[in-house]
Amino acid sequence: MDEEFQMVSVTGFMKHNGGIEFRKISQSDYQFRATVQDYHLNPGGITHGGFIMSLMDSGMGTAAHRALGPDARAATISLDVKFISASTTGNELLGFSKVLKKTRSLVFMHGEIRCGNNLIATAEGIWKLL
Repeated sequence: MDEEFQMVSVTGFMKHNGGIEFRKISQSDYQFRATVQDYHLNPGGITHGGFIMSLMDSGMGTAAHRALGPDARAATISLDVKFISASTTGNELLGFSKVLKKTRSLVFMHGEIRCGNNLIATAEGIWKLL
């Protein structure tokens, strides 16, 4: 079932953040990726936490949306991110999202972002069907 990566954010907020590519691995597992640009950096020269959180929210949110079905719309109601290590310009960030549980109106997710072998961030989140 492994799909090729496809650009999913051609409009809206993530378009202005450089876009995000996404693919389905299985019914519960998904991947997303983006490349860090200079404008993603904080004054310390590392990837800004806000960009990491936005990437996590968009990647996990796209997975939740797809898990709910093609016509479903979902919104983040909870996102808890833990920052583990840093990345910088030119690094490819590869995210993983997993559907842990799905009810009629909620999707419970786990996510992580890696740069090569380095774990950059982890997250737990809940999305609500609108």
